[in-house]
Amino acid sequence: MHKVIVTGPESSGKTQLCKALSKHFKIPFTKEYARGYLTNLNRQYKKEDLLKIAKEQLQSEINSQLLDTDLITIKIWSKYKYEDCNKWILKQIQKQRSKKRFYLLCKPDIPWEADPLRENPINRDEIFEIYKRELEELKHNFFIIEGENRLENSISKISHLIS
Repeated sequence: MHKVIVTGPESSGKTQLCKALSKHFKIPFTKEYARGYLTNLNRQYKKEDLLKIAKEQLQSEINSQLLDTDLITIKIWSKYKYEDCNKWILKQIQKQRSKKRFYLLCKPDIPWEADPLRENPINRDEIFEIYKRELEELKHNFFIIEGENRLENSISKISHLIS
């Protein structure tokens, strides 16, 4: 079973794309665990929270085919904010290299939408390049989703993958 992971910087349309793909393919999608965790956290998050988030994210995606982000997002977030990433997270990402994973990397070419959990409105292009480099280094199959036909292009790529 292939897993399709929708990923990319903040406010690049990941969740909206997941919802639309879920509706089109009639399959549920696994939500980004971090969003719920941070929304319910009554304090500023710490580096240690990222490991908790990663463990729950990994658990939540076990039986899912469509994911709104994965551990790579947590790695990039951790390295960008703290210049470090927990070894457990890095190990799990390496384990996933042999799995059938296909990434839709959302380019931040849509307007920024403010949100209390979003931190990086001015450096989305820089973070996009970090995602791209990470997927290339891990040798994951990925396709860049950009422009006005995001949904149609995503459906086409996924349909080709599963046919």
